[in-house]
Amino acid sequence: MSTVISQETVAEHEHEPQGRSFGWYGMVFFLASEAVFFANLIASYLYLRVRAGAWPPTAEHVTRPEPTLVLINTIILLASSFPMHFAARSITKGDKRGLTLGLGATALLGAIFLGIQAYEYIHNAFGPSTGVFGSTFYALTGFHGAHVTFGVLFLLICFARSVRGDFSKQKHFAVNAVEMYWHFVDAVWIVLFLLVYIL
Repeated sequence: MSTVISQETVAEHEHEPQGRSFGWYGMVFFLASEAVFFANLIASYLYLRVRAGAWPPTAEHVTRPEPTLVLINTIILLASSFPMHFAARSITKGDKRGLTLGLGATALLGAIFLGIQAYEYIHNAFGPSTGVFGSTFYALTGFHGAHVTFGVLFLLICFARSVRGDFSKQKHFAVNAVEMYWHFVDAVWIVLFLLVYIL
């Protein structure tokens, strides 16, 4: 009798809707702390910009960066969200090949973004020590670039694990975590692109 009851209890638990895992909440809190970090950088940038009056400050003799190349780079980074989403949806359906292709494409687009950003840094007519404009420009874009670099490394680790067959339809939290992180990095870049290059 007790065996029948325990089997029924197990069957009931199998059909119960599963809530969010502790890992999911941990990732949300981590991203929230990163959002606060970038919010402080942006607030500092806006404060210095308003206080300076002219932007870039006329005393620094700095020309603003050309936004055309950065616009192309922005499109590349935003486009990387689509294969990332495809990868995450693929593994929920048990499609391991789709997961691997999506992760690889996202990592490649992220690496291209970093390469173009490095090219921009090399060809800028100012540096971090040029003045308040240079220091804030490189602080904002540099910290974002560091986050993209971490994201690409995270993607490559997940890519290697997907090739090895570590992920399944039921077990793929790392893929969900990297998707959340990557979309966050994309959203932050939209704000930085509008503030630093457009406005």
